[in-house]
Amino acid sequence: MKRLWSAFLNSVDGLAAAWRDEAAFRQEAIAAVLLIPLAILIAPDTVSMALLISSVLIVLAVELINTAVESAIDRIGLHRDDLAKKAKDTASAAVLVALINALIVWIVVLL
Repeated sequence: MKRLWSAFLNSVDGLAAAWRDEAAFRQEAIAAVLLIPLAILIAPDTVSMALLISSVLIVLAVELINTAVESAIDRIGLHRDDLAKKAKDTASAAVLVALINALIVWIVVLL
């Protein structure tokens, strides 16, 4: 239980750091605070509700991974490097894919 508690606290620290330091995460978190209750209210059934909510949570999770990749690369060094750029760009692309997924899920469920 001690390890689980410690892991939970580390996760809370990660969420706090992302909120504090990452504008994109703040924007997506605010959107989640609005969209998750909306999903509960407008979803036609529980499966649709789960799809709507999980698509929003996936965006947050991928944004956190993107932030972790960027932080790790920046920790290594701020000099221009093709591999560092590739890592950052592909992590950013993953966020874009998650956002497109959420948009598609919301459109399909609501139509």
